[in-house]
Amino acid sequence: MIPYGKQEIIESDINAVIQALKSPFITQGPKAQEFEEKVANKVEAKYGISFNSATSALHCAALTLGLKKGDWLWTSPNSFVASANCGIYCGAKVDFVDIDPLTYNLDAKKLAKKLQSTPKHKLPKVLVAVHFAGQSCDMKSIYYLSKIYKFKIIEDASHALGGSYRELPIGCCKFSDITIFSFHPVKIITCAEGGIATTNNQKYASKMQKLKSHGITKDLKDLRSKKTAGAWYYEQQFLGFNYRLSELHAALGISQLSRLEDYVRTRNALVQTYNKALGDLELTLPFVAPYNYSAFHLYVILLTKKSGIKRGELFAKLQIAGIGAQVHYIPIPMQPFYKKFGFKKGDFKVAESYYKHAISLPLFPTLSAQEQEKIITILKESVRKKS
Repeated sequence: MIPYGKQEIIESDINAVIQALKSPFITQGPKAQEFEEKVANKVEAKYGISFNSATSALHCAALTLGLKKGDWLWTSPNSFVASANCGIYCGAKVDFVDIDPLTYNLDAKKLAKKLQSTPKHKLPKVLVAVHFAGQSCDMKSIYYLSKIYKFKIIEDASHALGGSYRELPIGCCKFSDITIFSFHPVKIITCAEGGIATTNNQKYASKMQKLKSHGITKDLKDLRSKKTAGAWYYEQQFLGFNYRLSELHAALGISQLSRLEDYVRTRNALVQTYNKALGDLELTLPFVAPYNYSAFHLYVILLTKKSGIKRGELFAKLQIAGIGAQVHYIPIPMQPFYKKFGFKKGDFKVAESYYKHAISLPLFPTLSAQEQEKIITILKESVRKKS
């Protein structure tokens, strides 16, 4: 089976983890800090805070921005559920803004209209802008709106490490408060499991570092009691969590990070091969906005009425041929958990229409020419040519 995405683990990755295993520290140690610094430098942000998952990072980012019961978090319906769940974790209410029909990202124009028509007490305190499939939302427009309507911005860039927006690296936080990256095995690079938050705000960085470790600090500058008992002294200053990234995961991440640019270039080259081969078929191929360089975590095609085959039929054909296509995503408001909040069919028409027609084709750096040709052949046999 050719999966829709997978990690590449090479000898240097294995050696890096072995060396971490041989070090005095395997849970909390210097590797996690090194990984934080290297990712922050890579994306040109001041601070990096590592977590055991992007979900944990989203949770702590929302808490750090003050999200609480009675507040609202808005996000895209076209994302994995974690982008919305982080609001629920904080006791807040969640709403969604429909997507752009070209990029499949949260639509900045629809956001502006929704902000204008929403009562003040239901306006978002935090907006999570999800960079779907590897390309950035229109962050400059979203940032402009945030200044008018006084909301904070989290970029959920789980798909987008290595991408850029207006020639700035995604994660630099020029147009946001905090950016989140994922290091799940199917993402651009992997820690096996892991996430990171980047920010340019020292107070946010300090708060997230404490939140991920039980709300505890040993930093003399942060201690509230200046009369410490000794070097063992620590303070729990608020309720936090055990969301730390281990040294083993960090060591793998550091090793993988050295290949980030190569991985993103390879993904873009594979996309060009797909685009060239599938361009004469009745399909909607991915669109990348002119201000973006996409990391291309996903390659999503949409079937049309002229395709001559239904999504379920094509999906089954691909599966039978040993091709592990996937669908990203079922709109979050359509999930049973979110329906209980009153969301119903027709609330987010563009996202719902997109979902009915979308298929993610395999895309990962080690996808061979033969494997890609097999995928292309099935599509050419199944989908009508343009007349």
